[in-house]
Amino acid sequence: MKTMFGATSTAVEVLAGIDVTGRKAIVTGGASGIGVETARALVGAGAEVTLAVRDVAAGQVVAEDVRRTEGNGAVSVSPLDLADVGSVDRFVGNWSGPLDILINNAGMMAAPLQRTALGWEMQFAVNHLGHFALATGLREALKAAGNARVVSVSSSGHGNAGIDFEDPYFERRPYDAGHAYGQSKTANVLFAVAAGERWRADGITVKAVMPGGIWTNLQRYWDPALLQEMKATYPGKSPQQGAATSVYVATSPAVTPDSPVYYEDCHPAELVSAIADGLHGVTAYALDPHTAGRLWEFSEQQLRLARAAGNQQPLD
Repeated sequence: MKTMFGATSTAVEVLAGIDVTGRKAIVTGGASGIGVETARALVGAGAEVTLAVRDVAAGQVVAEDVRRTEGNGAVSVSPLDLADVGSVDRFVGNWSGPLDILINNAGMMAAPLQRTALGWEMQFAVNHLGHFALATGLREALKAAGNARVVSVSSSGHGNAGIDFEDPYFERRPYDAGHAYGQSKTANVLFAVAAGERWRADGITVKAVMPGGIWTNLQRYWDPALLQEMKATYPGKSPQQGAATSVYVATSPAVTPDSPVYYEDCHPAELVSAIADGLHGVTAYALDPHTAGRLWEFSEQQLRLARAAGNQQPLD
């Protein structure tokens, strides 16, 4: 199913002719990268957007800029630390009313080994478990909206690794930053697989997206020389283009519960055995319903442990 949009489309372009006036949206990681442009486009189209961010001061700067460019649109900022289940639960507890759009956009990439207080590997904690806690916590708000959308921002990096249920936090195997990132991005797709089925009867559509190759602060942990070489070789998408697929999936009437789970360049991705070019396609293991169900149960168990411990602040 191809669309009229593609790799060069921007978030504003995919929203042309779509009215989201008054719809409530949350964008995690809305203070940097494609999160800024995702929020800006939605606000410009009439949505009321909450930037859920760890750095509230940075979020306020972005909110002021969005108000300036979009004519004093409705944008607010709320604190959210995805590495801290307590922070996620407080955010959920403070949310009031229906929620039309949840874009799980925040993330970290190829970081050196870091752990939360419970020993969770940080990329898995932030990219998957924090967003899992957020989305499941907001399920009733999404249900109340009717025809709500959840966008799980994944990556072609999911091709680096599946889920190692025997050692998800690299407690026994040697740590590999790329594999840890890949595992967390596979988890983002598997979440969409499981939630899409579990929440279908609630009128909630859940999809995963690959934004494309965009040079943002996400690559801050990369080797500087490699980063410069990559930028010279592949100019990449602009943040406005990188935000397009998230916005398309969040708003397009062409996206339905029966549509494919994983989108790239504003259309469903092809199933591939391996992501040969590093950018395109979705693997079968990321779409496997059995694995998705197993990850869901594992994630619920991890959240129960975190809440029982009463504190999930990251270690310094």
